[in-house]
Amino acid sequence: MSPKAEFWLRCETKEFERRSALTPSTAAQLIKDGFTIYVERDQQRIFDDDEFEKVGCQLVANNSWLNAPPDVPIIGLKELAVSDEPLKHTHIQFAHCYKGQAGWSSVLSRFHRGGGTLYDLEFLTDANGRRVAAFGFHAGFAGAAVGALALAAQRRGEQLGRLDPYANEAAMIESVKAVLGGSGKGVRALVIGALGRCGRGAVDLFRKIGLDEDDILKWDMAETDKGGPFDEILGVDIFVNCIYLSSAIPPFLTRQQLVAAGTQRRLSVIVDVSCDTTNPFNPLPVYSINTTFSEPTVPVELLEGLSPVSVVSIDHLPTLLPREASEQFSSDLLPSLKEFPQRETARVWTDAKELFDKKVKDAVADLAAA
Repeated sequence: MSPKAEFWLRCETKEFERRSALTPSTAAQLIKDGFTIYVERDQQRIFDDDEFEKVGCQLVANNSWLNAPPDVPIIGLKELAVSDEPLKHTHIQFAHCYKGQAGWSSVLSRFHRGGGTLYDLEFLTDANGRRVAAFGFHAGFAGAAVGALALAAQRRGEQLGRLDPYANEAAMIESVKAVLGGSGKGVRALVIGALGRCGRGAVDLFRKIGLDEDDILKWDMAETDKGGPFDEILGVDIFVNCIYLSSAIPPFLTRQQLVAAGTQRRLSVIVDVSCDTTNPFNPLPVYSINTTFSEPTVPVELLEGLSPVSVVSIDHLPTLLPREASEQFSSDLLPSLKEFPQRETARVWTDAKELFDKKVKDAVADLAAA
């Protein structure tokens, strides 16, 4: 018997997270194809509950997925709250535990002990190894915007305050331009990973707020092939890191570089969109914590008398444009979701399950050796 065609959309519990893995429009298409869609009531989500109800979704209580039937797949975006409870369901989400991040083995052990399965959204790939759905463009776009906001605050002698989601892209652009005095002209920026989704988003934002084309340095593998650290980063106002880190690489920037540059440094803001903060291979070892929408920046600890450097390391930047980012991501994910009932034969899902099984085995071994 083939698995049921159904999904349970859980609420997001991460603070400020307003995006959704399913949207009313993608849920409607799944329902049209015979799926049953359960949606947890959620006042935090950018889409109102009644938007889902109107297209035929069945609304259920907020954060009630633990009581869902064990055979109903749970879909969400951000990682689950920290807990030691075993997980019995099949979960589709970003788990941030496949690249050696802090606590990775404990997260995977919950699935092992509960008999559940994880299909990590970051590792759903097509036949060419490219992710079937990603928030990269909006992450880069929003990250560059926050970098510009942080630069404007720093120029005022202030620290960037709380961030709130924007109604749409146009509102974000106008807001950023306003704090820069009407235009970003004169600001110089460097984007590493400029040819990827994330990098293209960052470059697009810088263009739309008025940076001159010559003031947007676009680096990718060819420019970084020589290996860091890179002194060129010191010569821009905003540096945006958009790479996908998969192995150890030399650091792009070090604290020693910043100190050695003294008063000759122009760099004021680092935006680490990639947010490999706890990854042992983090190419930006100048900070050690993720920032948040309530406290968007953290200062790099430097010698007294040097101009400040602020780091933005928010790991869910696309939620600053929650409706647009959700619609794009969910639409890209939709073809794969339609194949989920045939996940034992559909390549995108069989590959993801194979990877999960390998990572669980690694996690069990890691915990046994601890």
